Amino acid sequence: SGTYPYYLLLLFPLRRNTAIMMVDPEGILIHSYSHNSHKAITTKLKNKVKTTLGTINIGFDHCLFAPTEKEDMFQNVLSQVAEQFSRAFRINELKTEVTNRLAMLEKRVELEGLKVVEIEKCKNDLKKLRDEMTSRVGNCPCKYNFSDDGKKLNPRRDVPSYPKYTLSQETIEALKKPTFDVWHWEHNEMLSCLEYMYHDLGLVKEFNMNPITLKRWLLGIQENYRSNPFHNFRHCFCVSQMMYGMINLCNLPEKMTLTDMGILMTAAVCHDLDHPGYNNTYQINARTELAVRYNDISPLENHHCAVAFQILSLPECNIFANVELEAYKQIRQAIITLILATDMARHGEILDSFKHKVDSFDFTNEEHVTCLKMVLIKCCDISNEVRPTEVAEPWVDCLLEEYFMQSDREKTEGLPVAPFMDRDKVTKPTAQIGFIKFVLIPMFETVLKLFPQIEEIMVQPLRDSRDHYEELKQIDDAMTEKKKTENMSLGGKKK
Repeated sequence: SGTYPYYLLLLFPLRRNTAIMMVDPEGILIHSYSHNSHKAITTKLKNKVKTTLGTINIGFDHCLFAPTEKEDMFQNVLSQVAEQFSRAFRINELKTEVTNRLAMLEKRVELEGLKVVEIEKCKNDLKKLRDEMTSRVGNCPCKYNFSDDGKKLNPRRDVPSYPKYTLSQETIEALKKPTFDVWHWEHNEMLSCLEYMYHDLGLVKEFNMNPITLKRWLLGIQENYRSNPFHNFRHCFCVSQMMYGMINLCNLPEKMTLTDMGILMTAAVCHDLDHPGYNNTYQINARTELAVRYNDISPLENHHCAVAFQILSLPECNIFANVELEAYKQIRQAIITLILATDMARHGEILDSFKHKVDSFDFTNEEHVTCLKMVLIKCCDISNEVRPTEVAEPWVDCLLEEYFMQSDREKTEGLPVAPFMDRDKVTKPTAQIGFIKFVLIPMFETVLKLFPQIEEIMVQPLRDSRDHYEELKQIDDAMTEKKKTENMSLGGKKK
């Protein structure tokens, strides 16, 4: 029937014996049974029977027997036929084979239905692995537990990839200029801009970076900037964008190596990692863990370096993974040198060194180039006043907020308070005028000697900013004098 073999069982009763024969559809004898001998005689099959199922249909259309005389015998015969049939065609083995195949099919169906479950299992396995890695990283001696919030650095590797933004040509051009407005961008957009800078400068190709690793590294960087009023990821982006702008404005790729470009950009990105919002003076006076660890020598800057290379030590974040060992050592040392140079306690020392070199500057002299790179990162780190007033002024508010948080804490803890950080003494104009006149302008004017093209777009805005705050100070002074006069008049009338 259908594709299954059909077998004909012929039974015919004899008075003295009963013979049973089984034949296939073609009439070939398969089995015969004689009642007299009680022995089964099986003929050799001429054709092999092929079947994949354990069920064989047997037809009884032509079965003839004597039901009254031979019932017992017939039952016995059927049992023996079934036994012989099973042996002849190995029904049990076929059943086993079928069972196995069905089990495989069922498993496949089950797996198809459980894809989501398997994906979740994979996610859980990966999470366990990440947790183990995080735990291992958590024991790194460069971790900093700041007493204010008890938080420890935990470089993130399991953060989701940020969306891909296509930068417009207008944005690409704006990124290269110090006038870029850093306030209009979300974190994901800033990450995409940083990623673009690395590609545009040829750093991905130069260091044979895996583009996915670059994304993960940038995410790890972002996750390890705290949400301070000033020293946060937006400040990191601000400094990095200014560095990218100066690289383009000063045509540095024509004068320095791509390795130098990578060092400048990476140092800028990492320069304030995990900043706690309290400066070195506080760290030293309060005898914090960082001050003790780094022997009061640039504790914050040393910490920024340690965190930077802790992140880079993670395989999934190591953008320098394909750099040869000796080259990596030089890159690491150069980045450390630049980040340590951002300690304002060393400002005079570094600027004096550059002033002695600038008039006879030699781009083939490694010492000269290193000094220039130190000055460049310093310029970028404190470059907010180079930007348009509407972009620069909010940064002053952010910085003063962070200063006031520190000075309030210093007062509470009985520590010395710097006048420029005391909310009862400082104003915006007084905070900015001295800084612009005695720190920013002298440094940028020294760089101007080497790169005259920065005067209009970087140095002149500083002079304008100085004049702006001096005007504000005059207004404040006039108002203060007026109040004094009014108070004196009121006091005289009372007498």
